[in-house]
Amino acid sequence: MENIRSGQMRLVEEPKKPLSMHPKKFAMWLFLASVVMLFAAWTSAYIVRRADGNWQIFDLPSMFYITSLIVIFSSITMHLGYQSAKLNNPEKVKTWVTVTAGLGFLFLAGQLIGWQQLVSNQIHFSGGNPSASFVYVLSGMHGVHLISAVVFLAIVWNSARKLKINSKNLAQIEMCATYWHFLGGLWLYLFGFLLYFR
Repeated sequence: MENIRSGQMRLVEEPKKPLSMHPKKFAMWLFLASVVMLFAAWTSAYIVRRADGNWQIFDLPSMFYITSLIVIFSSITMHLGYQSAKLNNPEKVKTWVTVTAGLGFLFLAGQLIGWQQLVSNQIHFSGGNPSASFVYVLSGMHGVHLISAVVFLAIVWNSARKLKINSKNLAQIEMCATYWHFLGGLWLYLFGFLLYFR
């Protein structure tokens, strides 16, 4: 009271809310960071080994161009599924998630065909030159991560079927979409990297 009477006024600041993140989203971002470091290590090793010489130069499989287009389309369908969740439309969520998973399987099949194209050109995983081994390892490990993303899509589809995904409960589909877009971007990076550093 005395402070008010004397004309001095103290402003009391409201405590700031701490920045918070969903714990599962935080764990996912840590996982994505570890995947980035893993592929960064492999691509760095690729550049170092390539500089040592004795490096076989060959064309990448034509199927890799097609799978790159598939991955772009799958990101679009994943986004449409997420938008459907925001609009509380579980049927469309299921539809777009199913389409995305189908494109994921198509991508994986395309990668296997790409490997067959390499083999038909006498480019083998253990053919004595590490350049081919790197292509198999980079594309193969990306494929393993994509399989885990397809499993995640199946979990999201089941949640949509049980009406657990809606505009007020988007965490699961947000995480799935983030992971899917990340893997799509990762493949485009790897494909561009392999094209440039042949």
